[in-house]
Amino acid sequence: MNIWLLNHYALTPDVPGGTRHFDLGYELTRMGYDVTIFASAFNHSLHKKVRLLNGEPWALEEVEGVKFIWLPSFAHRDNDWRRLLNMLDYTWRAYWLGLRLPHLERRIMPPNVVIGCSVHLFAVWAAYQLSRHYRAHFVMEVRDLWPQGLLDIGLWREGQLQVRFLRWLEQWLYARAESIIILSPLTREYLARYSSAWADKTVYIPNGTRTARFEQAETAPSPDTGPLRVMYLGAMGISNGVDLIIQAMQIIEQAEPGLLECVLVGDGPEKPHLQQMARNLGLKNVLFQGAVPRAQVPQYAMQADILVLVQREVLYGSSNKLFDYLAAGKPIVFSVFAQHNNLVEQVRCGVSALPENAADLAEKLLAVARMPEQERQAMGERGHAYVRQHHDYSVLARRLADVLEELDNRVTRDVDHHRMCV
Repeated sequence: MNIWLLNHYALTPDVPGGTRHFDLGYELTRMGYDVTIFASAFNHSLHKKVRLLNGEPWALEEVEGVKFIWLPSFAHRDNDWRRLLNMLDYTWRAYWLGLRLPHLERRIMPPNVVIGCSVHLFAVWAAYQLSRHYRAHFVMEVRDLWPQGLLDIGLWREGQLQVRFLRWLEQWLYARAESIIILSPLTREYLARYSSAWADKTVYIPNGTRTARFEQAETAPSPDTGPLRVMYLGAMGISNGVDLIIQAMQIIEQAEPGLLECVLVGDGPEKPHLQQMARNLGLKNVLFQGAVPRAQVPQYAMQADILVLVQREVLYGSSNKLFDYLAAGKPIVFSVFAQHNNLVEQVRCGVSALPENAADLAEKLLAVARMPEQERQAMGERGHAYVRQHHDYSVLARRLADVLEELDNRVTRDVDHHRMCV
């Protein structure tokens, strides 16, 4: 089966960021599927081109068996009209090249299924149009809800023109998808508000990790003296709530000086503000490091004693960080609006703090730090065992393969039924 996947922001492991579709594609190719991912050569997080550096109109790159089609797209730095042009540029290029690609590149076969992935809905629209052109199955993956996610964090308001348009477009696409992949149970509840038929088409395939990478990484021994190391790995935007971690570290330093140090690994638009905030508070126990390629995340995470995850917005998607944290086998302090799907409490691999509450976050970090080392180790081991069984990408790819095979089988059954009727 030939699978085309349109994800504007798909990444390979040599750059910072999530690699969900590369990891799923890697496992699918091992099962015998052919996977082609259409992605932008302009990296959204780094704000620069990471491919097509010589001005090529497009390029094919094969990474561990997964084919990437790299497309140029309009450069941007902020969430302004330039980013909208970036989205539309990618969408048009993916659609136009997709129509001709099997004729231009003999290593690319026409698709049996086309998967369109939102972050933005224009990429999903292009996937639908390509599925019609090739008479292939159309599957929609909902990573972020647009426009709902932007309404939830207060950037947009109901009734605005862009909200009405995106609401119409998302519903138009939901109605046409044969299957809808969701990354959070909350997305099914959201869809059910509009149509039970759309909710019934959903398949839960959350984010995951490749646990083997963490099992091969070296763990740093906990220090006999000196502070325990709290670590955050990820983006530093408004919704990530890293400022709450800094506020919590101030409270901790006042309560028990020298007990904890915090390393914040990553980049993002809020990072300069966060660095200034730590300086203004005089915090010597908060250190910053730059973003690291996805392939190096295990080496960093294994150096922590405690991993912390904070998120300001309702999680309609699925956190990449959480599953990497679980795979690292470290206790987790979790401060997220995720009562619907709180794996940390379910698996007993850490503790939950109240969202948007720096004082409670500090209290929970102190509680874990004061635990005997054996108790922290047991938490980490439970998390690792859980993610290995349920969220390794080999497991999730098998679930996706079952969805795609069912679509093919459904067509076969329909054809057989039609022949019997005739």
